[in-house]
Amino acid sequence: MQIAILLYDRFTALDAVGPYELLGRLPGAETFFVAAERGPVRGDQGSLALVADRSLAEVPSPDIVLVPGGPGSRQAMRDGVLLDWLRTADTTTTWTTSVCTGSHLLAAAGLLTDRRATTHWLTLDDLVPFGVRATGERVVFDGKYVTAAGVSSGIDMALHLLGRIGGDELAQQVQLLTEYDPQPPYDAGSPRTAPAAVVARLRAGREETIEAGG
Repeated sequence: MQIAILLYDRFTALDAVGPYELLGRLPGAETFFVAAERGPVRGDQGSLALVADRSLAEVPSPDIVLVPGGPGSRQAMRDGVLLDWLRTADTTTTWTTSVCTGSHLLAAAGLLTDRRATTHWLTLDDLVPFGVRATGERVVFDGKYVTAAGVSSGIDMALHLLGRIGGDELAQQVQLLTEYDPQPPYDAGSPRTAPAAVVARLRAGREETIEAGG
């Protein structure tokens, strides 16, 4: 099984690395990063880069595709080569997945038309023009298409996939091995629970917020 995690300039690191840490533990799976060309690809904060082991041309038919989000997704949505690769890979994938605004790339490639999907809560409405039935759920399955909401939700999505592919016990083992037991000091991880003033401030500065790490 080949698991290809797409990289592009100014992706959000946790969108890619979170699922990588979990899916990479699937027995028999080959997990790698892929980009337009082999080599380092810099994330949205500029101080971290991941190395693409393969170019798009070298990976025409992965079993699982994962598309991270990030500020660079806006430009990537206009990259014809990247979108063509997504369409081609999708013809043979078992699962086509995304985290955060990575779903915008899938939508731009025409893969989410008339499907339920999610993304970062600040950008849900941006999916609608692509004919997507946008929902604020944390992880959404629609056939073989799996989308996760903002950044950290990619870890949840990876656990869901592990359970479906390898069974509940494998997913539980990986969850325990990685000690994924969130106990945040604040209940502000969703617009439904965060203080109204915090939500309003982020909505008011939506463009700056997404540029900073959406």
